[in-house]
Amino acid sequence: MLLDRFEAARPRGEHDAATVVAPIADFVRKMQVTAPAGARLIGSGAAVSAMVRRDDGFVRLGPQLGWADQPLGEALRELIADGRPVAVRNNADLAALAEHTRGAAAGCDNLVYLYGDAGVGGGIIAAGRPVTGHGGYGGEVGHMVVNPNGKACSCGSHGCWETEIGEHALLSAAGRNATSGREGILAVVDAASRGDNTAQAAMRQVGDWLGFGVANLVNIFNPEMVIFGGTLREVYLASAAQVRSRLNRNGLPACREHVRLRTPQLGQDAALLGAAELAFEPLFADPLDPVGR
Repeated sequence: MLLDRFEAARPRGEHDAATVVAPIADFVRKMQVTAPAGARLIGSGAAVSAMVRRDDGFVRLGPQLGWADQPLGEALRELIADGRPVAVRNNADLAALAEHTRGAAAGCDNLVYLYGDAGVGGGIIAAGRPVTGHGGYGGEVGHMVVNPNGKACSCGSHGCWETEIGEHALLSAAGRNATSGREGILAVVDAASRGDNTAQAAMRQVGDWLGFGVANLVNIFNPEMVIFGGTLREVYLASAAQVRSRLNRNGLPACREHVRLRTPQLGQDAALLGAAELAFEPLFADPLDPVGR
């Protein structure tokens, strides 16, 4: 159950951790004022589009944010934690957790969640458990190299999947470099649906690359479900034929034949709901000592 919501619009560009955390601290204080009498703060969870160290929420790399080695977890704990734990994770990992717990993948123990905005991320659950790797950096599917001779990526490599299916890739292919964000993606999808040849060609191109990467992930992880979230939801819905065709060509029959391709049930709130699930983990682990004292 979602009890309250506060939002702060922030223009694209570089913002350090302290600048990002300041309005969040204000939101927490407002929630504390309106909380029912006797309510207790058990913990906090935060979702961020970046590579996050699991132990302390230290952001190693967030190219779309202009972040490298930012102490996000520490900044959150200093301003809002009040001695309670703060869990920080990658947004795609948390969206996968939420969809697995109470969304489109409820009851599905093997899934891949793909999230797109300016970049592309992934959350993977295998045998009911998150696959985060050593340190928590696993699941960076957007930086899987699919085209060694491809375009430069914000991570410093070339030909990453993100450069072929991300926001910039679609907008560039459609000749709409002046636009950006979700509105830009929706404009291309709408133009394609109305018969714009350039937009249709862009959707086919990106859809084929989307299916190419999905086929690789299906062959590696053998999921029951692949979920397309963020702007990849719109891209998938508009290019489902190309995605499925490429999956059928490149996916191993034993891996692809039962996989379901789906969109999120929890929508844009999936990552934040996953962060809330994470905040409750200490309580579920030890109800008598939820903050580890």
